[in-house]
Amino acid sequence: MILSQMTWKEVDAASRDAVVLIPTGSLEQHGPHLPLFTDTLLATAACDAVEAALPERVIMTPAIWQGASGHHLSFSGTVSATFEGYELAIRSVVESLMPHGFWKFYILNGHGGNVASNYIATRRLKEEYPDLLIGHSDYFEHIPEEVQKDVMEGPVKSIKHACEAEASLMMHLHPDLVRMDLLRDDGLECDPPVAGMTWMFDAMTEEGSLGYATLGTAEKGKRLFEEAAKGCVEQIRRLADGVVLKQREPRS
Repeated sequence: MILSQMTWKEVDAASRDAVVLIPTGSLEQHGPHLPLFTDTLLATAACDAVEAALPERVIMTPAIWQGASGHHLSFSGTVSATFEGYELAIRSVVESLMPHGFWKFYILNGHGGNVASNYIATRRLKEEYPDLLIGHSDYFEHIPEEVQKDVMEGPVKSIKHACEAEASLMMHLHPDLVRMDLLRDDGLECDPPVAGMTWMFDAMTEEGSLGYATLGTAEKGKRLFEEAAKGCVEQIRRLADGVVLKQREPRS
């Protein structure tokens, strides 16, 4: 079920065990070769796949597109929420639908800058509403590590920013939006490496991307997306079925 296409009476008749699925992304620079809406488009595509697979068990909201993107603001066109504003957007969706009886919520994210805020938002909501079932993850983390290593040719075997993986996904899903003639490899490294450093994106890159976009292909994107979609569907299916906490198996 797609919330934006439903009438209020259709929502009223929907199962309260349905999972409210919230795509989150950004409107931020993605180098010279990918559009600003990349993260939102990819998160929405993953949620579309989940809704198509579980149409009666999911209520998919419109994407929250204004992400926490302050680290990209030096690049033209980036529109960022504050951390507080982004968290309030998440909270507003949940607190609008909870009084209607919905109690299962899941955020499927496409933007790295939202990860910490999603964690904080869900923690705070759970503390305030203990009976709420709520979780979050990034669509890309549901691709098995062995698949990522097999698909990607470059030295970076995971998603970064406008990189081999994201360029490939966009070539598969939105090829008309990829500036193929402007694909480039980009990204600076901390020397010597120091764990946990925080950088603004204009310090980390020359033109805004981080990774090896010149290695991107639609074929790689198709496989990555199919694996991501499969993993996302399985996660939401489990939540829709119902989850409980149980005792771990004792050590042998």
